Amino acid sequence: MKIAIVTGASSGMGREMVCQLAERFGGLREIWVIARRTERLDDLKGRIPVRLKCLGLDLLTSEAVAVLKKELSVVHPEVKILVNAAGFGKTGAAGTISEEQSKGMVRLNDEALVAVTGAVLPYMPENSRIIQFASAAAFIPQPGFAVYAASKAFVLSYSRALAAELRKKKIFVTAVCPGPVETEFFDIALDGGTLTSYKKWVLEKPETVVSLAIRDSMKGKEISVAGPWMKLFFLLCKCLPHSLIMKWITW
Repeated sequence: MKIAIVTGASSGMGREMVCQLAERFGGLREIWVIARRTERLDDLKGRIPVRLKCLGLDLLTSEAVAVLKKELSVVHPEVKILVNAAGFGKTGAAGTISEEQSKGMVRLNDEALVAVTGAVLPYMPENSRIIQFASAAAFIPQPGFAVYAASKAFVLSYSRALAAELRKKKIFVTAVCPGPVETEFFDIALDGGTLTSYKKWVLEKPETVVSLAIRDSMKGKEISVAGPWMKLFFLLCKCLPHSLIMKWITW
């Protein structure tokens, strides 16, 4: 049975990914959707043309990955597409973010992503895809968003190394690195605050980011960057000293 697995499927780009995968890949028998908020997963049922298997799991717990491994061992599916979209961020200067939140970002954005990837990989045949949601914040350290940016730099580095390892097996890995996107993400990240004006100018729609991510994944690209401004930012981060660019970044 050919399936896709999407974490962080209850909202934002994870939810949008479920919708677009269902529309674009008719060969999928099921999409396994993973998130804490089961009511939002249930709400997806009947809205898309593919059967959903809803796994209400909190990936911040070790038990969640154990449940996923058990489900995989029982069903033994062919996982054609794995999407790791679960994650969160929190802005704030050092010392203003709680230890729990800081550690939670690393655990969900990095540890859970690695654990899910490792659990699913044995079930992925040739010509499968892994789509990992990183961020344009991965391109450079970001004062005021330090832990989140560092966690996404890990995702980008890990994904690129994984892409090199798995290409021989014809499993293709793409790190998705959007800038600001119109989702619930910033409701949590800014805690009631607002984006700086220049970040509002470069906001992308989740539909645009996800559509490009799927296209780039099908092309075997290692990195997917949506929008001309973020593409320019990616180039600048390669060409200019990071110490200079960090002076321009404000949250």
